[in-house]
Amino acid sequence: MTRKISLIDEERKKEILDAALYCFLQFGYAKTSMDDIAKQANLSRPLLYLKFKNKEDLYEGIFDYTLEGSYEEAEKILSQNISSKQKLLRVCELVLIEPWAKIEGKPKTSEFYETCSKLSPKSTQKYERQIIKFAEQILGDKETAKVFFLALEGLSADLPKTKVLRKRVELLTEKFAR
Repeated sequence: MTRKISLIDEERKKEILDAALYCFLQFGYAKTSMDDIAKQANLSRPLLYLKFKNKEDLYEGIFDYTLEGSYEEAEKILSQNISSKQKLLRVCELVLIEPWAKIEGKPKTSEFYETCSKLSPKSTQKYERQIIKFAEQILGDKETAKVFFLALEGLSADLPKTKVLRKRVELLTEKFAR
């Protein structure tokens, strides 16, 4: 019975995060209220507050939610018997392209990452550390990995379509992992 309640609780949390992501991408952080999120998730505001203490807590949860499972999957890629280029590309797909596809093309996409940096510095720092760590393991040295990360970050600056971002990442990985 406890396991069933736990699964229901996790499912409810995901519904809230999906609703919040939708609201933040449509209306922006400042114009989204907890009431908006509760309404989008089809639940009461008090229930929303049982899961997340405030809007900032919810926003931080969204950043981690968009990357859920990607770090673990990237770790698995590192041990596969494929070329460095293939490893780097697949890791980038997991930690950049797939999450980007969830937010790309929405009215407030440009605001999303900027707000994440302000409200979720721990999550964004973890993101940077993880990508640099993965790139270092593939490319062989930390300085090259840092340059790769900075270049990777710049690929989405003009808010490209996912298809364009994928092509850019392919070109970048081609240059770094020969």
